[in-house]
Amino acid sequence: MLAQEIIAKKRDKKKLSAEEIKEFIAGVPSEEISEGQIASFAMAVFLNGMEREETVALTQAMRDSGEVLNWDMLDGPVVDKHSTGGVGDNVSLMLAPAIAACGAFNPMISGRGLGHTGGTLDKFDSIPGYQTQPDNTLFRKVVKEVGCAIIGQTGNLAPADKRIYAIRDVTATVESVPLITASILSKKLAAGLDGLTLDVKVGSGAFMDSLEKARELAISLVEVANGAGVKTTALLTDMDHPLASCAGNAVEMQNAIDFLTGKKIDKDLWDVTIATGAEMLLAAKLVINVDEGADKMIVAYQSGRAAEKFGQMVSGLGGPNDFVEKASTYLKIATHHIVVNAPDKEFAGNLAFDTRQIGMAVIELGGGRTRPQDSIDHSVGITKIAGRDWNGQSPICEIFARDEATAKRAEKRILSAMQSGVNARYHATGSIIERIV
Repeated sequence: MLAQEIIAKKRDKKKLSAEEIKEFIAGVPSEEISEGQIASFAMAVFLNGMEREETVALTQAMRDSGEVLNWDMLDGPVVDKHSTGGVGDNVSLMLAPAIAACGAFNPMISGRGLGHTGGTLDKFDSIPGYQTQPDNTLFRKVVKEVGCAIIGQTGNLAPADKRIYAIRDVTATVESVPLITASILSKKLAAGLDGLTLDVKVGSGAFMDSLEKARELAISLVEVANGAGVKTTALLTDMDHPLASCAGNAVEMQNAIDFLTGKKIDKDLWDVTIATGAEMLLAAKLVINVDEGADKMIVAYQSGRAAEKFGQMVSGLGGPNDFVEKASTYLKIATHHIVVNAPDKEFAGNLAFDTRQIGMAVIELGGGRTRPQDSIDHSVGITKIAGRDWNGQSPICEIFARDEATAKRAEKRILSAMQSGVNARYHATGSIIERIV
């Protein structure tokens, strides 16, 4: 069947067969399927959805478009996590080394910024020398010796997803449950995992801004992954406020180092990181329940073992040997600096943000993409973002920009994003809203 016939079938709300999906996806890495056809297919799925069998078929076809890793040479369980994306969400940076310190292996395949959210790989690109695209030999070596490695998709790992992912970012087809499910799980299933934990964000800074939509995505992910034989759970977590007190690439990396070394730890970030790690350790069968898993995670941080593993991973993938100790000397932060003060105290004690706009402010500074081919300025960002209990006296945040004009545009967006947190939708339940199994 021709690609346009497959697109037309989905456009007309008809169910695609596994063979039709497989045939379409097979032409994506080879570029037999054009960008326009991928965009049209994505829009048809976005508008009309997919049945669960179609989503499974799409996930498997994207997984099988490249190499599927095997970790038989490791002497322990292999687990991973994935976040659906948020603002100030740098959990992966602190999580992977803690998992390694607890005795599991975490080969983490991460992505770049998508829409208003930051990308884990973009954060690591702020480290001089760090290889986010190592060959498989180096990737396997670091995972085996350190216990974790955070990298991007290699050319042979779910290559169909890599191309589709970039096109979705600029064609308004990001927020589709079947496409998100297949994108996330094709990479994860190709990584040869024993267990997986999903962090599904919900709120104004998430792709899924309602609890109903987030729950739908979480259930889809859990059912498809478990159906494929990978032990999977999901957490619904609050993204009605930036998770960390900063947003950007180098600034979030510095925030992660401060977390790992105990210098400064944002409470919500701590809660989500500990809970996600506990789920991963349970999937790895290293603990009998999530409470025991949380205890092991806390010890990994307080003992310094997680920070040590992070340093070993950075060094193993080409970064500085003393990065943890001297991160501030290696991370380049933009020199144009302004402090943002609120014009009034209207939201004192009950501050919230339209969190998506904080992410968009980072893009306006040059720290994100509006097109797949755009380059990123890793040095720009927003720091010291006020918490929900803002006292009305201190600044709302600080901006690090490349020039006055972009700083002022970002400031205007941030101030307009301020809103009352009195009726916060989710945070009354804490950072962890719900667990999906």
